[in-house]
Amino acid sequence: MYDIIFIGGGLNYAGAIVAAKNGKKVALIEKDMKELGGVCLHKGCIPSKMFLHYGNVVYESQSDILENETALSMQKLFEKKTNLIENAWKAVTKQCSHVELIEGEAELKEPHKVTVNDKVLEAEYIVMGAGSSPFIPEGIEYNGKDIIVSDEVLMMQELPKKIAIYGVGAIGLEMASFFATAGTEVTLINHGNTILKHSNPLIQKEIKNQLEKIGVKIFENHAIEMAKSTKKGVHITFEDKSSIYMPLLLVAAGRRPNIDFVTCKDIHVEKGIVTDKFFETTLPKHYAIGDCNGKLQLAHAARAEVLNVVDRILGKNPRPLNLDHVIKFIHTLPMSYAVVGSTDTEKSSVVPLNQFPYSFYNHASDGLMISYIDSEGFIAGAEILAPNAEELAAIVGMSLAGEMDVAQAKRTIFGHPTFSEALERTFFKL
Repeated sequence: MYDIIFIGGGLNYAGAIVAAKNGKKVALIEKDMKELGGVCLHKGCIPSKMFLHYGNVVYESQSDILENETALSMQKLFEKKTNLIENAWKAVTKQCSHVELIEGEAELKEPHKVTVNDKVLEAEYIVMGAGSSPFIPEGIEYNGKDIIVSDEVLMMQELPKKIAIYGVGAIGLEMASFFATAGTEVTLINHGNTILKHSNPLIQKEIKNQLEKIGVKIFENHAIEMAKSTKKGVHITFEDKSSIYMPLLLVAAGRRPNIDFVTCKDIHVEKGIVTDKFFETTLPKHYAIGDCNGKLQLAHAARAEVLNVVDRILGKNPRPLNLDHVIKFIHTLPMSYAVVGSTDTEKSSVVPLNQFPYSFYNHASDGLMISYIDSEGFIAGAEILAPNAEELAAIVGMSLAGEMDVAQAKRTIFGHPTFSEALERTFFKL
């Protein structure tokens, strides 16, 4: 009998560590302990951002004031990535020294009972953090060889000469940025006609221009009806019946919550595991955090959620998290996009980065800062297109957490020359 059983070894592990340090008897079930740390560490944000960092190094090296050429070695990048993940995995495993780690496939059949390796484990509390998996649209014959998902990209040891990418979400845009800056010919296939469709139209325009500037060829309104491997390459047929052949197709059509392990009728499941604002399911003392609850597919959101859940179990009565205040970003190159808070307000302020000389030697002259306030003059949110936009958005994230109004924001003096001073100027225009 345990106090808490955690299902899934992604950011769930952070909650398990805190619970164990507070005297709880804790078990964490993960189907493959070599994957402890989750998708973000092994197949997601950590290795992908490393790839993008080195893609940007190549892009920066192409400046007309530099001589000689720089080429990316995929073999060396693979080795560097492997070493980074191995060391991070060891660190995570060491942190879990007070947690009972159980390798195996979990199934939640009835309240407070988890079946794993033909054994039934019991706990007062169950915290589910089973993550998500790549979504393969119907008609696409995924094979892991020439029709791949991002998992296979991160295992590449040779840079492809040409690749098609289907999908314009975070994975599609980031991988298009990496391959294009690294020297691969990229065709980005969009089933619609808009990139970042929920963002400000000014940002939609500039993000598309940026992709084209680094060499990405964009197919708009090209939904894939069928894709299969042939001797001539991947044959991609679109809904309008036109078709192309490509040597490699990366499917980046999003991810779906892992929910099949839940067979308990008391837990309501829709697209994800349904929870309330405290991430408690329809069955009391059973929680779902991270990708599997279908709210936000972000590692930092999952970590915040599980820590909130553990604080509640420990009797600390935490405030409910405001998921609108979670920073969301896409690490495109050379500028990334970030958004935090609400962008659906009556008043906003736009400042183009070309007003600042700092932007011209940082590939950011087409960048933008947009701030939003509510009807009472409080900071409501921001959208940023700039190098390291995700770092800049943290300023607004703190403003939201502190319930800062415009008058307070104007009292902050930002450094010069920096991109943050463009954000400062948006406050003065409000």
